[in-house]
Amino acid sequence: VQVVESGGGLVQEGGSLRLSCTASGLSFADVNMGWFRQAPGKEREGVSCITWTGGNTCYTDSVKGRFTISRDNAKRTLYLQMNSLKSEDTAMYYCAAGGSELASKTYAYWGQGTQVTVSS
Repeated sequence: VQVVESGGGLVQEGGSLRLSCTASGLSFADVNMGWFRQAPGKEREGVSCITWTGGNTCYTDSVKGRFTISRDNAKRTLYLQMNSLKSEDTAMYYCAAGGSELASKTYAYWGQGTQVTVSS
C-alpha cells in the first residue's frame, strides 16, 4: 500500500491551499480516509475525516467552516481544501487510510506528509 500526499507549500495568512492524497494497493473506494497534522513540538491531531462513500465527514473544531474534505473514488484521490489559513495551521499534514473518524491509532496506512506553512 502506498499513500502519497501533495499540494503543501508556503502561503500567507488568509490564503488557500488544496492538498491531495492518492492511495494505491488497497481498495480505495472501500476505506474511510483522514487528514492529520503535526506541528513542531506538538502531538499529531486529527483534522478531518470522510467515510468510504463520502457521505459523512468530520472536522476538528479549529478548522470547521474553513476546511473541506472530499474524495473522488474513481481517481483514488482524497482532497483537503483549506481556506482562510491561519498561522496556527502550519504543520506537516498526513493522509491516512483505513481507519475510523479522527482516531489516529485506527488508521493502518499513512503517507509521508506534505508541509503547510502559513506566514503571518
